[in-house]
Amino acid sequence: MKIWGTRDQGNPVRVAIFVEEKGIDIPFEPVDLLNGEHKQPAFLAKNPAAQIPVLELDDGTCISETVAICRYLERLFPEPALMGRTPLEEATIEMWQRRVEFGFFDAARAVFRHSVPFVKALEPVQLSEWADLNRPRIVTGLEMLEPQLANHPFVAGPDFSIADITAVLPLRMLDMLGIELPDHCPAVARWREDVLARPSVAKVLTPPQTAS
Repeated sequence: MKIWGTRDQGNPVRVAIFVEEKGIDIPFEPVDLLNGEHKQPAFLAKNPAAQIPVLELDDGTCISETVAICRYLERLFPEPALMGRTPLEEATIEMWQRRVEFGFFDAARAVFRHSVPFVKALEPVQLSEWADLNRPRIVTGLEMLEPQLANHPFVAGPDFSIADITAVLPLRMLDMLGIELPDHCPAVARWREDVLARPSVAKVLTPPQTAS
């Protein structure tokens, strides 16, 4: 099987980190979004929604949507568990994953896509007003996590999970988007440092070195 999507950009980052945490080897096939490759018939046959990532199985079956792909891989490779082992763990991780995704992840994506010039091709119209409206949502989402992270090392409890993986991209983009962590969120600051320093995250987000 293989994954369609550039492993260090956008939502494929989440799947790539998930794969690295599992210690499995799945090749990634880059998709040129800026030149519209995801809107061409060959890719639309894999995902009519024209979105990445897409997991293509050996028999040609295609699975899209980041969490769906991760759930499939979790069943195939259950250790280390990134989506919970017990019903309570699974529900708790899913709860926090959705809070992160629909909170400051979506807000950060809106700011990125509507304020950064080089991604203009991905939006019919870049609306700076929409970016400005979403900036406070990023801070609100981080503030919501502070009490949880003051009592737990990771978003969903004692263990690193898909909820933390979902947070990686917006956590990494804060500086680029001009968002400062609130001073009253020291636990979030500690968590951000810990998550971005994980080997899986560093491997995915650090460009490979080429021989000179």
